[in-house]
Amino acid sequence: MIESVFKVGGKLIQGNGLKKLCLHLEKIGRRHRILLVPGGGPFADTVRKQDASYGLSDGTAHWMAILAMDQYGHLLADLIPRSKLVRTIVEAKKVAGSGRVPVLLPFEVMYYKDPLPQSWTVTSDSISAWVAKVAQAPMLVLLKDVDGLYNVGSGKEGGDKMLENISIDQLSSSKGVDPYFAKIMKAIPLTLWVINGQKPERAGELMSKGRTRGTCLLR
Repeated sequence: MIESVFKVGGKLIQGNGLKKLCLHLEKIGRRHRILLVPGGGPFADTVRKQDASYGLSDGTAHWMAILAMDQYGHLLADLIPRSKLVRTIVEAKKVAGSGRVPVLLPFEVMYYKDPLPQSWTVTSDSISAWVAKVAQAPMLVLLKDVDGLYNVGSGKEGGDKMLENISIDQLSSSKGVDPYFAKIMKAIPLTLWVINGQKPERAGELMSKGRTRGTCLLR
């Protein structure tokens, strides 16, 4: 059983903290069965630029962006000792059960199932939620470059206080996740946390103690 799916946000590639995060995730993977889903980051930004230049069809942009997640996945696997790239949930469970960290390359499974709308309203946030559902994981953790989610109209530079708890209705209007995310979360009884991947010790604290600094979805 996968205990938690971690989505590693694309913005975490900036700065010099990604390698430290990856080392922490390797340590967590020794004690807990986790599955990593890569974000899109600068690889997906390249797709957005081409879409803006050429007016790509929704389907083309969608699949190119998921291929961008595969690229980030290769990077993560290179930085996480003893990790293994996987293309199926079955393979991910076997790797996690051996005390290693599986890094999912989502294109193959997503292309075969095609479970989500082909639109920029769907990003790695929603894809990671779908993966958690298929993996029957009880928890989804979004690792982002902020401490959690904030009130509408604010961000990490805003004056509003971070929300320690958030409802589905608030999630629907949050700018910290993709527009489709709340819709898919309504249908999945997952525990959701949004935490700062630049503070990797919080991921370990969450797995060992069940709580950390961040935003938790109230059910």
